[in-house]
Amino acid sequence: MHLKTLSYLAIAATVAFGASNALAQSAAEPAYGPELQGFEYPYPVQHYRFSSQGQELDMAYLDVKPATPNGQTAVLLHGKNFCAATWDGTIKALSGAGYRVIALDQIGFCKSSKPDRYQFTFQQLAGNSRALLASLGIEHSIMVGHSTGGMLAMRYALMYPDATDRLVLVDPIGLEDWKAKGVPWLSLDNWMQRETRVTADSIRAYERATYYADTWDPSYETWVQMLAGMYRGEGRAAVASSSARLYDMIATQPVFYEFEQIKPPTLLFVGDKDTTAIAKDTAPPEIRKTLGNYPVLGKEAARRIPHIQLIEFPDLGHSPQIQAPARFHEALLGWLQHPETGATLVK
Repeated sequence: MHLKTLSYLAIAATVAFGASNALAQSAAEPAYGPELQGFEYPYPVQHYRFSSQGQELDMAYLDVKPATPNGQTAVLLHGKNFCAATWDGTIKALSGAGYRVIALDQIGFCKSSKPDRYQFTFQQLAGNSRALLASLGIEHSIMVGHSTGGMLAMRYALMYPDATDRLVLVDPIGLEDWKAKGVPWLSLDNWMQRETRVTADSIRAYERATYYADTWDPSYETWVQMLAGMYRGEGRAAVASSSARLYDMIATQPVFYEFEQIKPPTLLFVGDKDTTAIAKDTAPPEIRKTLGNYPVLGKEAARRIPHIQLIEFPDLGHSPQIQAPARFHEALLGWLQHPETGATLVK
């Protein structure tokens, strides 16, 4: 048997063993399929089927049409530990204001395919997204990206500036180049090993500290179990493999050096309590404490991205749309109606 195959099988077995322990410890908690089978979304799930890199793929998405259309479409791009469903409140707010809303599950995530041997790049994901929108007859849209989805939204705007009417970035990661700052490179094997340690408890602890600024609401637990459930299910090895390759994509494909080339009017939301930085736990302590400083990163990005407005939430973390939805959506809808640039607002 080929050495690479043996290596993959060994890794998959390790993932399965770790996940089976988690399953034994969490028998009362849900187990979902590799495409989130068993987890219900708040709107009907549509499917875009296409061929990419020699594989037949299924990209899940939500298409929510408003009662009174305003003629504009908003496309929502989720983060690494999020899915289309986590945009539920934002979908309601935007569709209620007349926007058609498309919320995507990217390939490798959530209810979409987890293909083996797929080369994940931000360009590929942007291209997949553009093809899906074209299949729906959508030529222009407002791109809204959160976390990793913010990196993807920037890449999409750089690749398809004429198709991007406006750009909204919600606590995007990639506002710094972690490798250049001293975060060590991790191999795919290293990322896979980290995936074996994923449990509901580890997800919850990370989200409490980073996403919600050391606060917790019982409603957040749904999103913890959404993620943890895929690591308890029979497709856990495919989920872990996709996740490892996606982390490698995030860590090695910066958009940081191209901010000045972003053309559409842009809104940048920053929760000042956010401290997200990929793999910062692997960096030396003196470097680690300098990473993920969002109050500084947001202002630096606002100086470099043309036609931008920065809105800061001093008391919020990585997910203001979930932590304080009323404040977030008021600010979002206000800017969409009057896209100002050049000012920094505190909400």
